[in-house]
Amino acid sequence: MAEAGLNQKENVLNDEALFENEDQDFEFDEGGLELAAKEADLDYEAELEGNYPNENFSLPEQWDSGKAILPTITDWSSTELTREGGDGPAPFRSGAITPDGLIDEDFEAEIGTPSDDEETDEEFQDIAEHKILEVAGDDLYGRKVIVFAACKLPPSAQIDHQRLLEYMKHVLDQYVENDYVIVYFHFGLTSKNKPKLTWLIQIYRELDRKYKKNLKALYIVHPTNFIRILWNLFKPFISVKFGRKIMYVNYLHELKEHLHFDQLVVPPLVLQHDAKLVASNKPKYPYGQDSSDAGTLPTQQYGVSLQHIKSHYGCVIPPAVQQTVDYLRQNALDVEGIFRRSANAVQLKAVQKKFNHGERVDFAVEGDEHIPAVALKIFLRDLQEPLLTFDLYQPVLRLHTVEDERRVAEVRRMLHEELPEDNYQILKFIVQLLTEVVDHSAINKMNSSNLAIVFGPNLLWPKGQASLSSMGYLNNFARFLIDNYSQVFDR
Repeated sequence: MAEAGLNQKENVLNDEALFENEDQDFEFDEGGLELAAKEADLDYEAELEGNYPNENFSLPEQWDSGKAILPTITDWSSTELTREGGDGPAPFRSGAITPDGLIDEDFEAEIGTPSDDEETDEEFQDIAEHKILEVAGDDLYGRKVIVFAACKLPPSAQIDHQRLLEYMKHVLDQYVENDYVIVYFHFGLTSKNKPKLTWLIQIYRELDRKYKKNLKALYIVHPTNFIRILWNLFKPFISVKFGRKIMYVNYLHELKEHLHFDQLVVPPLVLQHDAKLVASNKPKYPYGQDSSDAGTLPTQQYGVSLQHIKSHYGCVIPPAVQQTVDYLRQNALDVEGIFRRSANAVQLKAVQKKFNHGERVDFAVEGDEHIPAVALKIFLRDLQEPLLTFDLYQPVLRLHTVEDERRVAEVRRMLHEELPEDNYQILKFIVQLLTEVVDHSAINKMNSSNLAIVFGPNLLWPKGQASLSSMGYLNNFARFLIDNYSQVFDR
């Protein structure tokens, strides 16, 4: 099925034509590492209307057809979603969640701590107020989700793109030491708000290995001709490994296989554009294939309420929490990067399915301590209401205004008086484990700050999307619970 606005030009020459055209004047340095636009940038408006800036522009061979140009995420098997394909160069493909199912390469000896620098946030207030960049919790595999919306870019004359780049680095610096993904909403980029091509090149150069290493997926939503043109331009400089992290997403519903879609506050312009594409192209909706999983099972534990679980199993601590915590306590306290690293997506889905059918999971058979760690995080994130409840969201955000000497007493009061008893017991059970992980931090490299970044957004979130500023408060609260466990939870 052809995507709207991605029609092919009939007469194409080789790639050299792009550089021979005087309207697109690029030049490379001697090492072939620098690409600079000297006079004109790509015409985004023409691109959005389906016109190439250069009729002689050559596309990769696999695009030279009148059929579907960009595959959807759901075109790939579950094995392809978690494992690399064959060696050698390959175009961007859709659906490869990570370069490998087990995120086990290039692990650093130590990881950073969360940034609490409120003065820096205030410094970028003029950029942050546009909400171009947002944090949207974790994806289905426990990785932080960063959202970039092109339609929120103001006219180029009204924003300093260099400061935008510095702000992007400031935001990413808080998360890049952990696995993370980026969702880029491309629709809404026009000739009025487009940055220069040289700025895009600068981004790729300045966001070096520190930022690329733990980026596990870059979802490009509603890609157009311009994206394909950029791919052809950047292809000589992009590593094969990084290229495999990039996924085209033709329709918003495709994101649901990999993200908590309700966390994403999708800009209205993007929603409207997606609705038009769906109405026009009528794509096959890829869900509901397994009728056995339709509806809510009596034994279900993921994606339901704590009351639902308790009514069936008759216990306060859900079996999924009990089993994961017990296994981690006995086997994973010394595992480097525990709770920080991702796990195999196929194994995770199998574990969730077993829990949802009331089966006991033997994590020793799974052979990876990160499986129960991520399964626990996903359980918390999938709850219909956060463990700390929606009612405590604003009180937690206001906690930073309480004097230091009164903070422990206020948190005790908040948890004892305002949190339901079952929620309190589950929270205490989990935080106790986290204190034990911290006790082994000299080996596992996971101190309370690192754990707070992981667990803050999974313990509490608003009914809408959390802002970047609120994420810092949530992380600080999680760290406070861990650091002050005995004072907060002892009755």
